[in-house]
Amino acid sequence: MKRDIKKVVLAYSGGLDTSIIIPWLKENYGCEVIAYVANLGQKDDFKAVKQKALDTGASQVVVEDLRETFLTDFVFPTLRAGAVYERKYLLGTSMARPLIAQQQVKVAEEFGADALAHGCTGKGNDQVRFEFTYMALNPKLTVVAPWREWDIKSREDAIDYARERGIPITATVEKIYSHDENIWHISHEGGPLEDPWNEMDDSLLQWCQPLGETPDEPEVIELTFKQGTPVAIDSETLGPVELVEKLNALGARHGIGVADMVENRIVGMKSRGIYETPGGTIIYTAHRELEALTLDKSSMHYKDLIAEQYANLVYNGEWFTPLRESLDAFTDSFQRCVTGVVRLKLFKGHCLIAGRKSPFSLYREDLATFGQDDAYDQSDAEGFIHLAGLPLKVEALLAEFGVKKGKYRAENYFRTFKRD
Repeated sequence: MKRDIKKVVLAYSGGLDTSIIIPWLKENYGCEVIAYVANLGQKDDFKAVKQKALDTGASQVVVEDLRETFLTDFVFPTLRAGAVYERKYLLGTSMARPLIAQQQVKVAEEFGADALAHGCTGKGNDQVRFEFTYMALNPKLTVVAPWREWDIKSREDAIDYARERGIPITATVEKIYSHDENIWHISHEGGPLEDPWNEMDDSLLQWCQPLGETPDEPEVIELTFKQGTPVAIDSETLGPVELVEKLNALGARHGIGVADMVENRIVGMKSRGIYETPGGTIIYTAHRELEALTLDKSSMHYKDLIAEQYANLVYNGEWFTPLRESLDAFTDSFQRCVTGVVRLKLFKGHCLIAGRKSPFSLYREDLATFGQDDAYDQSDAEGFIHLAGLPLKVEALLAEFGVKKGKYRAENYFRTFKRD
């Protein structure tokens, strides 16, 4: 049974799914539809997107530029945490969804709407990310998820639905890719990519140059961080948007940041996607190197454990949770000394480290050198080795004396030892 809904705020992009949702909502719920459009850096004509929403039945369209908010409040905290999902994914879509959903809730409250809607499929991750945010920020609002309700079962069906109603779309049956773009990345799914044996076609790439077309000479840049956040390129201080856009251009020119991965979705199935994150890959690479220079061993190793937990939280749509906020506080305390400059060499898909420096560096040449120094007496290492290796020695002795079976014991290895 259809719920009684008077006014709904739809997360609208102007793509295939959301283009057909406006007329579908009006046909099936008889409600007013407000389209919410978030500018996260995608290369869209927002005037055209707004007009398209109005032409297909939206009563109002709200367009917001969220690029700086996205980077400052979502991307950079995730960067400082070192969060990478399943070794490759820099979480570009995962971070964007809770921000869009947050703003949807605000618009709904401002315009007196009683419902929220999104164009996420019932098999994907984004439905979880949107709806977890709705629940966290205003659980009283009704949620409409058309892909879980309507008779449209595939993108081919969606294309037919749009054509029947004269809705202009760019997707075709012959080339059906699902793209998600923002200032941090662009992702590609669907079509031939659904077979993991199919090699990615270079023509799919929209940002990064194929490796065969990248420059034959490396390009060297310097990236400056302040308390874990990137703030300057080659000594030029830049705002978050300008900095990431410039690094995207640099990285894309050298084919950096293309990830082809099979990942585990929230809903339990695997999916295959291609991610282009040129600027983000450069920033992550430099940030890790600066942490290696400025964090002590215990802090760095423990932070690596937190990074995986943080990545899972973000991927799973659990941004607005007490745990994520607590992890931010933990991470920020470690980032106070992650300040300095990293020199990078960009070449043929690689981001190579060419140097790093920091006023908070814990690297001491007088300690690391193999030469003679006053700060470290090499003979002290003998006592350390005897103490640190004592458990190994005891284990071996127990095996020799027959108390415990020794996996590594050699014949007569402890023939010089005698029982008491």
